[in-house]
Amino acid sequence: MKPLAGLALVVGCSTAKPVAPPVAAAKAPVTPTFTLSSVALPGGSADGIGMDYLLFDPRTKSVWVPAGNTGSVDVIDTETGKIARIEGFATRELERRGQKRTVGPSSAALGDTGTVYVGNRGDASVCAVDEVKLVKGTCGMLDSAPDGIAYVASTKEVWVTTPRDNSIRILDATTLVQKQKLEFPGNPEGFAVDAKRNRFYTNLEDKDVTLAIDLASHATVATWKPSCGEDGPHGLHLVEADGFLLVACSAKIETLDAGHDGAVLGTIATGDGVDDFDYAVDSRRVYVGASEAATLTVATLDAKGALAANATLPIAKGSHNGVVDAAGRVYLAHGRGSEIVVATPGQ
Repeated sequence: MKPLAGLALVVGCSTAKPVAPPVAAAKAPVTPTFTLSSVALPGGSADGIGMDYLLFDPRTKSVWVPAGNTGSVDVIDTETGKIARIEGFATRELERRGQKRTVGPSSAALGDTGTVYVGNRGDASVCAVDEVKLVKGTCGMLDSAPDGIAYVASTKEVWVTTPRDNSIRILDATTLVQKQKLEFPGNPEGFAVDAKRNRFYTNLEDKDVTLAIDLASHATVATWKPSCGEDGPHGLHLVEADGFLLVACSAKIETLDAGHDGAVLGTIATGDGVDDFDYAVDSRRVYVGASEAATLTVATLDAKGALAANATLPIAKGSHNGVVDAAGRVYLAHGRGSEIVVATPGQ
């Protein structure tokens, strides 16, 4: 990793006044310091590397980076910083709004032990990859490009959002053969699986709504309004034990009461350019990269669903879709620089 900068950020402090009998003053919370560094990815062109969803695999302590136009998935060992490449994924050139770009692998999702699923826009495939051997195995082909992927352990299925035709595809997790296509009146964006409530959550980005879908019947059982505005809602993360659903709008994160009526319980401004984000269960911290604002917001979620900012860290413009590892390091895709930006907390 090459160092970029160091920054000390104050999370907060408190001091207890002595009372009778005298007691020691309460210790202020430790002020965290974040050091920025980067991991250069191989195969970058003058246009950079197209990246979307990243994945932290806690079983192998690695970050998976579907590196789009390079036709590979780069796997970063979070303890050594070394990169292993899984090559041979299909790519294709698209033209959109008069501009050409090459697409390829774009998403990764954790499956049962031993398996990571990779979605590829290059050939509209979803492939199972051995998370240790880093070898591609069974692949399933779709008739629409995959976006987000989620593994549903209770049903041994892989759910894939395919927003280009307003649908979600349900695949058998072993064969990756499509079992069913669920159609919607809008573009599915974002994903979260709720094993406790037997639900799958997604947004209809162009309708500014969040849906709860029953995993067994596949019926939409709730429709909520996060009020993100014209850009609509994007990424989702579930806090399953509390019944909270964290929703990313373009410039804020909201907490919805998924355990009850979907009411907004908390919100925090993040700066513009938010797509996906991450949440650490143990620390109850939310990590949000805003690509346009060029900031990483670190916030805490309380037991009532309220969000409070701990720190705001300047990062390279265009950095987004961060994932956090077990040590609290945040890895963000920075496609323009053909790199992963890493924010490492101090001791």
